[in-house]
Amino acid sequence: MLRSINMAYYRKEDWNRFIVSIDDRAKMHDKWEDWHAEYLKAKTRFILHGFTVKDVIVDINELKEYCKKRGIKNDGSARSQFVIGK
Repeated sequence: MLRSINMAYYRKEDWNRFIVSIDDRAKMHDKWEDWHAEYLKAKTRFILHGFTVKDVIVDINELKEYCKKRGIKNDGSARSQFVIGK
């Protein structure tokens, strides 16, 4: 059975715009490098557990519009929903 998962990927050049656009800022890493290290650890764990991982590059404007249209906060839950739909 093939299991796959989409993971949100934030580009380094978008990090500052991303950070100021989210509603759960206190839960997010300050630096892209710290986030990226955690991202790679999580991705590796999924792969080791038999998942195929798809990196979904998040367009910050598209994410903001997604949240706005649904009247939801730009938080971890919303970002997960956004990426699952890709």
